[in-house]
Amino acid sequence: MDIDVRGPRFGAVVTALVLAVVLVTGNVWLLAWQTLAFACGAAGGVGRSPYGWLFRKAVRPRLGPPTEFEAPEPPRFAQAVGLVFAVLGLIGFAAGPGWLGLAATGAALAAAFLNAVFGYCLGCEMYLLVRRLTVRAG
Repeated sequence: MDIDVRGPRFGAVVTALVLAVVLVTGNVWLLAWQTLAFACGAAGGVGRSPYGWLFRKAVRPRLGPPTEFEAPEPPRFAQAVGLVFAVLGLIGFAAGPGWLGLAATGAALAAAFLNAVFGYCLGCEMYLLVRRLTVRAG
Protein backbone atom coordinates (compact mmCIF):
# COMPACT_ATOMS: atom_id res chain seq x y z
CA MET A 1 0.00 0.00 0.00
CA ASP A 2 1.38 3.40 -0.97
CA ILE A 3 2.11 6.05 1.65
CA ASP A 4 1.46 9.79 1.90
CA VAL A 5 4.63 11.52 0.66
CA ARG A 6 4.29 14.19 3.33
CA GLY A 7 5.03 11.69 6.13
CA PRO A 8 8.60 10.85 5.13
CA ARG A 9 9.29 14.51 4.38
CA PHE A 10 8.06 15.49 7.85
CA GLY A 11 10.33 12.80 9.28
CA ALA A 12 13.21 14.26 7.31
CA VAL A 13 12.58 17.70 8.79
CA VAL A 14 12.64 16.33 12.34
CA THR A 15 15.66 14.15 11.55
CA ALA A 16 17.58 17.11 10.10
CA LEU A 17 16.87 19.15 13.22
CA VAL A 18 17.94 16.32 15.54
CA LEU A 19 21.14 15.67 13.59
CA ALA A 20 21.99 19.38 13.48
CA VAL A 21 21.69 19.53 17.27
CA VAL A 22 23.91 16.44 17.54
CA LEU A 23 26.59 18.08 15.41
CA VAL A 24 26.48 21.30 17.43
CA THR A 25 26.42 19.64 20.85
CA GLY A 26 28.07 16.24 20.28
CA ASN A 27 25.22 14.70 22.31
CA VAL A 28 25.66 10.94 21.94
CA TRP A 29 22.31 10.20 23.60
CA LEU A 30 20.45 12.29 21.06
CA LEU A 31 22.27 10.47 18.27
CA ALA A 32 21.33 7.18 19.95
CA TRP A 33 17.67 8.32 19.85
CA GLN A 34 17.99 9.11 16.14
CA THR A 35 19.60 5.73 15.57
CA LEU A 36 16.62 4.08 17.24
CA ALA A 37 14.24 6.15 15.09
CA PHE A 38 16.09 5.00 11.95
CA ALA A 39 16.00 1.39 13.17
CA CYS A 40 12.24 1.54 13.68
CA GLY A 41 11.76 3.01 10.20
CA ALA A 42 14.04 0.45 8.60
CA ALA A 43 12.44 -2.50 10.38
CA GLY A 44 8.78 -1.53 10.13
CA GLY A 45 8.60 1.19 7.49
CA VAL A 46 8.45 4.93 7.96
CA GLY A 47 4.94 4.72 9.41
CA ARG A 48 6.29 2.71 12.33
CA SER A 49 9.06 5.17 13.17
CA PRO A 50 8.52 7.66 16.01
CA TYR A 51 8.36 10.52 13.52
CA GLY A 52 5.88 8.60 11.37
CA TRP A 53 3.71 8.07 14.43
CA LEU A 54 3.94 11.79 15.28
CA PHE A 55 2.99 12.71 11.72
CA ARG A 56 0.05 10.32 11.71
CA LYS A 57 -1.32 11.41 15.12
CA ALA A 58 -0.54 15.14 15.29
CA VAL A 59 0.22 16.52 11.83
CA ARG A 60 -1.79 14.63 9.22
CA PRO A 61 -5.19 15.26 10.89
CA ARG A 62 -4.53 18.99 10.48
CA LEU A 63 -3.75 18.69 6.78
CA GLY A 64 -6.02 18.06 3.84
CA PRO A 65 -6.18 14.61 2.30
CA PRO A 66 -3.01 13.48 0.56
CA THR A 67 -2.72 14.14 -3.15
CA GLU A 68 0.57 12.32 -3.73
CA PHE A 69 1.59 8.84 -2.73
CA GLU A 70 4.75 6.77 -3.03
CA ALA A 71 5.74 3.15 -2.59
CA PRO A 72 6.90 2.41 0.95
CA GLU A 73 10.04 0.49 -0.04
CA PRO A 74 12.30 3.39 -1.10
CA PRO A 75 11.76 5.42 2.12
CA ARG A 76 12.24 2.24 4.17
CA PHE A 77 15.54 1.63 2.39
CA ALA A 78 16.49 5.26 3.07
CA GLN A 79 15.85 4.65 6.77
CA ALA A 80 18.24 1.67 6.62
CA VAL A 81 20.91 3.84 4.99
CA GLY A 82 20.36 6.47 7.68
CA LEU A 83 20.70 3.74 10.29
CA VAL A 84 24.12 2.75 8.94
CA PHE A 85 25.36 6.34 9.09
CA ALA A 86 23.88 6.88 12.56
CA VAL A 87 25.57 3.73 13.87
CA LEU A 88 28.88 4.89 12.39
CA GLY A 89 28.31 8.28 14.01
CA LEU A 90 27.64 6.64 17.37
CA ILE A 91 30.82 4.62 17.11
CA GLY A 92 32.81 7.71 16.22
CA PHE A 93 31.41 9.86 19.01
CA ALA A 94 31.46 7.14 21.68
CA ALA A 95 34.70 5.30 20.93
CA GLY A 96 36.49 7.40 18.38
CA PRO A 97 37.76 8.59 16.11
CA GLY A 98 35.79 11.79 16.56
CA TRP A 99 36.05 12.67 12.88
CA LEU A 100 34.04 9.53 12.08
CA GLY A 101 31.21 10.73 14.33
CA LEU A 102 31.23 14.14 12.69
CA ALA A 103 31.50 12.83 9.13
CA ALA A 104 28.84 10.13 9.45
CA THR A 105 26.40 12.41 11.27
CA GLY A 106 27.08 15.17 8.76
CA ALA A 107 26.38 12.84 5.85
CA ALA A 108 23.09 11.74 7.41
CA LEU A 109 22.21 15.39 8.04
CA ALA A 110 22.97 16.29 4.41
CA ALA A 111 20.65 13.54 3.14
CA ALA A 112 17.86 14.50 5.58
CA PHE A 113 18.27 18.17 4.62
CA LEU A 114 17.90 17.37 0.91
CA ASN A 115 14.63 15.58 1.60
CA ALA A 116 13.33 18.12 4.10
CA VAL A 117 14.01 21.20 1.98
CA PHE A 118 13.91 19.98 -1.62
CA GLY A 119 11.90 16.76 -1.41
CA TYR A 120 14.88 14.85 -2.82
CA CYS A 121 15.29 11.54 -1.01
CA LEU A 122 18.85 10.40 -1.61
CA GLY A 123 18.25 6.99 0.00
CA CYS A 124 15.16 6.51 -2.18
CA GLU A 125 17.20 7.26 -5.29
CA MET A 126 19.82 4.76 -4.11
CA TYR A 127 17.05 2.16 -3.73
CA LEU A 128 15.85 2.75 -7.29
CA LEU A 129 19.39 2.52 -8.64
CA VAL A 130 20.09 -0.74 -6.79
CA ARG A 131 16.74 -2.09 -7.99
CA ARG A 132 17.54 -1.24 -11.63
CA LEU A 133 20.98 -2.82 -11.38
CA THR A 134 19.69 -6.03 -9.82
CA VAL A 135 16.88 -6.36 -12.40
CA ARG A 136 19.38 -5.97 -15.26
CA ALA A 137 21.83 -8.40 -13.68
CA GLY A 138 19.13 -11.01 -13.02
